[in-house]
Amino acid sequence: MDTKLGSLDTCKPASNHVGCPPNGTASTIQHSVPSSLITFSDATLGRHLARRLVQVGVTDVFSVPGDFNLTLLDHLIAEPQLNVIGCCNELNAGYAADGYARSRGVGACVVTFTVGGLSLINAVAGAYSENLPLICIVGGPNSNDFGTNRILHHTIGLPDFSQELRCFQTVTCFQAVVNNLEDAHDMIDTAISTSLKESKPVFISISCNLPAIPHPTFTRDPVPFSLTPRLSNKMGLEAAVEAAAAFLNKAVKPVLIGGPKLRVAKACDAFVELAESCGYAFAVMPSAKGLVPETHQHFIGTFWGAVSTAFCAEIVESADAYLFAGPIFNDYSSVGYSLLLKKEKAIIVQPDRVVIGNGPAFGCVLMKDFLKALAKRLTHNNTAYENYYRIFVPDGHPVKSEPREPLRVNVLFQHIQNLLSGETAVIAETGDSWFNCQKLKLPKGCGYEFQMQYGSIGWSVGATLGYAQAVPEKRVIACIGDGSFQVTAQDVSTMLRCGQKSIIFLINNGGYTIEVEIHDGPYNVIKNWNYTALVDAIDNGEGKCWTTKVTCEEELVEAIQTATGPKKDSLCFIEVIAHKDDTSKELLEWGSRVSSANSRPPNPQ
Repeated sequence: MDTKLGSLDTCKPASNHVGCPPNGTASTIQHSVPSSLITFSDATLGRHLARRLVQVGVTDVFSVPGDFNLTLLDHLIAEPQLNVIGCCNELNAGYAADGYARSRGVGACVVTFTVGGLSLINAVAGAYSENLPLICIVGGPNSNDFGTNRILHHTIGLPDFSQELRCFQTVTCFQAVVNNLEDAHDMIDTAISTSLKESKPVFISISCNLPAIPHPTFTRDPVPFSLTPRLSNKMGLEAAVEAAAAFLNKAVKPVLIGGPKLRVAKACDAFVELAESCGYAFAVMPSAKGLVPETHQHFIGTFWGAVSTAFCAEIVESADAYLFAGPIFNDYSSVGYSLLLKKEKAIIVQPDRVVIGNGPAFGCVLMKDFLKALAKRLTHNNTAYENYYRIFVPDGHPVKSEPREPLRVNVLFQHIQNLLSGETAVIAETGDSWFNCQKLKLPKGCGYEFQMQYGSIGWSVGATLGYAQAVPEKRVIACIGDGSFQVTAQDVSTMLRCGQKSIIFLINNGGYTIEVEIHDGPYNVIKNWNYTALVDAIDNGEGKCWTTKVTCEEELVEAIQTATGPKKDSLCFIEVIAHKDDTSKELLEWGSRVSSANSRPPNPQ
């Protein structure tokens, strides 16, 4: 096991990979590669899988070794364009693949049978909820054990190997159990192409005795995928555009709101094209932050009901027509179902469906096609933006700190704002960082990610690892609460092994603050750690790591100067000591409304 782990520590960015950007199309992997013969000794299942991963844009695979996947890992490592990165546990490997997929367009992880797979499954569920293509590979039992009455280790003691598969069926869009070589090529290709087409995770189990065996189906370079593009129904598209144009052109002050499904629909550029053409004010839902440029002159902020950015909700909720592109309306995004919206005023555009008010619905209409066509049919109308500009008051600044005054969170985020550029990306952990990071104004090219639909605390540590590995040219700035960090802290180790240079702001306020604002109790208080000492111990003098603890603005300024100056090529871990009740006003409002929604009494029988 130790020798295997040593071989997983490469972590260097691979060269000559085929990129697959998040907003790309299926055609990005239909490149022409001359088909060439592969020596029979290299024509193995393991090498075929490795070549396929590289072809779709995966150059880093996150893994945890186990006896059922060790031979497979050997063959993945043998692919020169693929790095196999060993993580501390399967959950973090899944989160890392999630973060990687957000930047690269697809991610992959490799674990072992059942004990690894079931540990991974929470991260896979989160990726499913966020419409991320994730290729989840599991080293499975020896092919000779299938169909027997044998009991294997890593199971619950029954002669049934399907428990893991049955669990993954609920959180993946395709499952392939490869226990013979004859159909392995087809099953692997179908799984990977399905993940890309559906923008969802897939499950591939490969029997542990198969990866090293050559087979004639693997003797040529993989034929490039040819993913059949989805097409809009032409008549349905024309009808939807005509109805939507009539609906919006008669409105006095219409607005546009971008939702998180802009990403899966690959319609971000089309949404901006529509906004520029029609002149409407436009906003984003919280989980769509970062998908459209916030530097655009008609961008008015985040629409999040009662906790929207300043003056945004007033403009959206007072509009007489609003077009939502790719929204998800759940209890969190609707602030406990308290949005002041009316269905009859709304056009809802989903990735392949358009619904107009209380009236007609049009299926087989792709969002990208619809938004592009609609842009040519709308009358220019900037009334809503003029209203916004008329009432807008620039953000105030936090009250100036007294010398050595305990650091306030609003002061912290003022300094984080000044760190942002086109060469950075923000990862916001579940908790108060959701609300504080929403208020950051993203410069052109600045990345932004958080996990709102699934909201799994601890997600950001692995996601920071994966995102930074996918885009080494950007410096990731991660904002993580102490409670969340305790869930997944181990993989700071992997960041250091990979030579990453992220800046982690660990906000230590003594517990699960977001839970406190929903429903307080002693369970929300956690054991305090010496976080900087922990990270120093993880580093163990072997990586480029710098840690510090700050308690006031003067120390924060000095820490940021060091992190962006002498330590700019190091992983920088800044522990920020904050008061337990120092939260954003948005969290206070949001928490009370979500609490009210959660505590509704049962309906009478």
